[in-house]
Parts: sequence; structure tokens; C-alpha cells
Amino acid sequence: MSNEEELRRPRYRENRRLQQAKMQRQVRKSQRRLNQLRSLLRLFITMFLIALGILVLKMPQWRLHTNAFDSLNGKALEIVNNRIVPSQKILSALRRNQVCTKPIFLVKTDNLKKSIMQLEPVRDVYIRRFWFPARLQIIIIERTPLITISPDINVEPIAFFSADGKLIGRDYMPLSPDFKTVKVITYGSGDDYRSWDRTKVNNFKKLASIVEMESGEEVEYIDYRNPKDVYVKIPTVNIRLGSFNAGTYEKISRIPSLLPQVKMLNKKVKYIDLRWDTNYIKLDE
Repeated sequence: MSNEEELRRPRYRENRRLQQAKMQRQVRKSQRRLNQLRSLLRLFITMFLIALGILVLKMPQWRLHTNAFDSLNGKALEIVNNRIVPSQKILSALRRNQVCTKPIFLVKTDNLKKSIMQLEPVRDVYIRRFWFPARLQIIIIERTPLITISPDINVEPIAFFSADGKLIGRDYMPLSPDFKTVKVITYGSGDDYRSWDRTKVNNFKKLASIVEMESGEEVEYIDYRNPKDVYVKIPTVNIRLGSFNAGTYEKISRIPSLLPQVKMLNKKVKYIDLRWDTNYIKLDE
């Protein structure tokens, strides 16, 4: 190898090392630019998402309109499952509260529920919140009517008792025919129905149920105008029971043996008398 070649080799290696170092600097520089670009892009996307989120949260569809409780025809309010309480009364109860203008997912419904629960026939209420568009669904759970109260046979009921013994007044009458209740005729004198408790109410229901079971006919009403002389009316005949007490249910067991006799008579029967140990069929004079 000549001296010239020996001199070129170190120079070649040095140039190659410098070129490699230059390329490495360029690669690192490109990587820094790429990382900076990625950082800027992430920052831009983050700011865009934040701005978009703020914009979306400020959209009016997330909030109830201020007139949400003004009408039953609006899309922001739905009242369901109420068969006794008119929707207008529920709407009036809601109007005691100011419509919350916060996003619907931040709206507290405790006060709304409290206002509706003040309506006597309401046993419970559930309020569902729906997002975008914001709206409320009011689900009413009502008390179950058990017996109705009327002052006379030919007068429509003026009140009813629920299964839990709650007396509901004429503001919620008449009831829908879909409710199967026992009609009790009473003046309120001698045994004021306004003081009846749950046990008393359920006893009337039990009385009607046993009469229906023994007779195979539906009870039209229980005449309780005189608590010491109670009548139960079924389509075939009137049944006179006397005082309503624990022994009344035993008297009712005689009905199946008496009804065929009543149906066989060609005369009009006034009532079946079950007050005594001996049964009587009283004819209409």
C-alpha cells in the first residue's frame, strides 16, 4: 500500500464519521420537529374538545324551558300512571316550584316529589330525568280504592277509602268504572265514617267478598245507614244481617241454602232475614 493510500484512509474515515454525525443530527432535529408538531396537535385537539364540550353543555337542549310547567301539552313534561288524580292537579303541584335552569343532570327533584306527595291519592311518585332534549317523566303511584261512601242508594259516591285506610274526598270523585270497589251507604251518624280506620275499611271489603263467594253474585252495595241493622244488596235479593260483628260471617254461610228458595217464589221478596238462628224470607207486601 502506498503512502498516499495510507494518508487517504484516515481522512475517509473521518469524513464518513462526520457524515454519520451530520445525519444523526438531522434525524434528531426531524424527531424534535415531529414531537413538537405532535404536541401542538394534541394541544389543538384538547382545546378543541374543551371548547366543543363547553359549547355542547351550553346548548339549551340540556335544560328545561322556563315554561315547562305551564302546560300539559309541552314536550318537556310527561305525567303517566295517574287514574285518580287529574293531570292538571299534578301540574298545579309542580307549579309550586320554580323550574330549575341548570343542566338536567344537575336538577334535584326532591322538592317536586314533595309537592306531588301532598295530593291525597298519591302513595308514591318517581321522577325520571331524560337528557337531550331535557324533559321530565312523572310516574304516579296511587292508592288503591277499596270502598266508596254514599249518603243514599241513588246518590253517586262522595268519597272513597283506599286499601291503607286513607279517606279521599269528593275532589277526586267520581272514580273510573275500572276500579272495583264496595259501595257503602252511610249517613255518618251513629258511626261516623270519617273516623274509620284501616281495619274497619277492610272488614267491609271482607264482608262483600264473603257474600259474593257464598251467593255467586256481585254485591251492589252495603246499607250501613243504621249500624245496628245492616243490609247487603245482591241482584237477586236484599240480605238483612243486623249488627255487623264477628258473628256476621257465620250468618252469611246460610245464603246458598236460601237463594234457591227465593228464586223459586213467584212473589216479590223484600229481604232474607239472617239476624236470628232461624232464617226468614220476608215478602214484599
